[in-house]
Amino acid sequence: MKTQTSFHPDEKGFYGDFGGAYVPEMLYPNVKELQEKYLDILEDSAFREEYRRLLNDYAGRPTPLYPAARLSSHYGTHVYLKREDLTHTGAHKINNALGQILLAQRLGKRRIIAETGAGQHGVATATVCARMGMSCTVYMGALDVQRQRPNVERMKLLGATVVPVHSGNQTLKDAVNEALRDWITHPEETYYLIGSTVGPHPYPDLVARLQSVISEELLWQFPRQSGRDLPDAVLACVGGGSNASGVFYHYLDKPQVRLLAAEAGGQGVATGHTAATIALGRTGILHGCRSYVIQDDDGQITEPYSVSAGLDYPGIGPLLSHLHATGRAAFYAVTDDEALAATRLLARLEGIIPALESAHALALLEKIPFTADDHIIINLSGRGDKDMETILKHIGE
Repeated sequence: MKTQTSFHPDEKGFYGDFGGAYVPEMLYPNVKELQEKYLDILEDSAFREEYRRLLNDYAGRPTPLYPAARLSSHYGTHVYLKREDLTHTGAHKINNALGQILLAQRLGKRRIIAETGAGQHGVATATVCARMGMSCTVYMGALDVQRQRPNVERMKLLGATVVPVHSGNQTLKDAVNEALRDWITHPEETYYLIGSTVGPHPYPDLVARLQSVISEELLWQFPRQSGRDLPDAVLACVGGGSNASGVFYHYLDKPQVRLLAAEAGGQGVATGHTAATIALGRTGILHGCRSYVIQDDDGQITEPYSVSAGLDYPGIGPLLSHLHATGRAAFYAVTDDEALAATRLLARLEGIIPALESAHALALLEKIPFTADDHIIINLSGRGDKDMETILKHIGE
């Protein structure tokens, strides 16, 4: 077993036993170049200045930390919502997309490809490509194209080419597979703008660093709102892990803060219709890194399921795998019904319709007992506009 006291990757991209870069020979030069250059670029003063300016003036940061008074009263505790749903494009995905498009420019790439599940990363990528005048192709599972039609139309309006993927169960995993095939075919001119903390090193670290702006803001917002230095717990939903990594990032080395993650239980962990990777997964290699993966006894990937397109993934990023393995974060499976109930409750109590992904984190308030003195932050990673057809189908008007 690898031992590691930090929650940052080693020089080979491993968080403890998880991570690494398992890529085809055709992609090795691209990945190697990214590994060698990404930190220098991210730490360059000109990059940091441009990135910060775009986050503030274009994406609308900082996002508010909202004390949810009625929700707090309902649960008898103190609940704060980090409003990533109020960013430009409606989700946290813009934080990563802006950083990576600037990185791609500095690497001399002009053609951008991406994968998307719920469509929010696809929209964010199409948005930044339009802003920078760059070509954009987004791969999306055919099932997700059907259930996330508004985001598909947004991507097209922004000038992106949306490619439906009909293999597998036609969701996020299959979109990643097709994006990787594209990258293998066009390695020299293409930059793959990954949307989550998955994939070969350095992508998990790169995405986590770019999303860490979420918890960076919380370090000064929470004391101002609560009068306390630190929250008792931070909650986030988990698919690949980008929003969880971002909101957990600056609390990783603060053990007094509980880190609680909600993964997609689907119709129930025991039903086979689930995307609960931590509950069911075993160590394996998926999309270029070693992590927990839902697989059968022969090592074949088990097709995931969730009512939420953004959580419909059979793996989880290596950082989150490491947090589970070390006990730093606790993971809970939240079913479709529990997430839908949390959606209705937030809408009725606070006038906020969350993305179905975010609703999984909200549903943890039903599962975990908090005291009247606890102060809890929930990352509201996206807004529910994209999910209205699904929401109405399941819970009615």
